[in-house]
Amino acid sequence: MIDATRRLILAGMLMLTVAGCAAKAPTGPNGEPLQRLAIVTTSGEHPFWVEIADDEPERQRGLMFRPPLDADRGMLFQWPGEGPREQSFWMRNTPSSLDILYIDPKGRIVSIASHATPFSEAPIPSNGAANGVLELRAGRAAEINAQPGDKVLHPYFKP
Repeated sequence: MIDATRRLILAGMLMLTVAGCAAKAPTGPNGEPLQRLAIVTTSGEHPFWVEIADDEPERQRGLMFRPPLDADRGMLFQWPGEGPREQSFWMRNTPSSLDILYIDPKGRIVSIASHATPFSEAPIPSNGAANGVLELRAGRAAEINAQPGDKVLHPYFKP
């Protein structure tokens, strides 16, 4: 009886451990939980885990001095409480090439700057009003067939 009870308790603890691990989101370089985001294109829905840059110090730092992103990772820049406006990014101190997707308040891609040049200080304009910017590893936008007008699914954007 004791042996059967012990096995039942161990099995329950194992199930709780597995469930706890499965429910946890991956974390960013500073231990912060990443958030789910998806891009819906003609080739389907493509999931990503993103870091959030929603205050000025985070937006200024961005992906500077960082190694290349994994294929399923990105950084979402947000301006809470601010309206959409022309945005402009650069690649200062960013050692790996990125795709920069400018996004409107409803989650529609405004424009895509592909393969931004590492370390460049040249401004990369959004060419339209945006209040979200998603940075992905260079080439990912083309790999998933992302185009202006495609939808980005994340709670920050209101359909």
